[in-house]
Amino acid sequence: MEPLNRASQIKTLTADDPRAARVLLEIERYRRSPDALIQVLHVAQDVFGYLSLDVLQFVGRELKLPPSHVYGVATFYHLFSLKPKAEHRVVVCTGTACQVRGAEKILEALRRGRGLTKGSPAAGGRLSLDHAHCIGACGLAPAVLIDERMQARADAGSIDGLVTAVTGVPR
Repeated sequence: MEPLNRASQIKTLTADDPRAARVLLEIERYRRSPDALIQVLHVAQDVFGYLSLDVLQFVGRELKLPPSHVYGVATFYHLFSLKPKAEHRVVVCTGTACQVRGAEKILEALRRGRGLTKGSPAAGGRLSLDHAHCIGACGLAPAVLIDERMQARADAGSIDGLVTAVTGVPR
């Protein structure tokens, strides 16, 4: 069981790290405005690969925001990840329209056919599976994002081939 207080696990991130310096440039671009939190988190994730606790603490400190607020925003949006990501990412929409049109069958096909489970990289760290409560493509249901490329009206029978075609990761 993980300890509830993770403060002892947080390393201090400073501007000496070139990745942190890049995030600081973005923070300065927005004049340290707390309203820029989402944009800054996107840049931080691009630079670091994911949003670790030390990255979240660094962003919060620089934007003068409480850690709880930064963590809340980072965990609310499905495009942010608190864990290292795989090289390729498959996101299945599980919103109402997608659910009604077969999202669960697509998830099951990916679990069964590729051994993917939510949030755990597979295929040697090359591929991961996630789901989003809504990606805003209800008219294209069921919708799947493969490496941020929209796959409209996906189905369980063709999803494996689509994943291979887009990512190059064989079954």
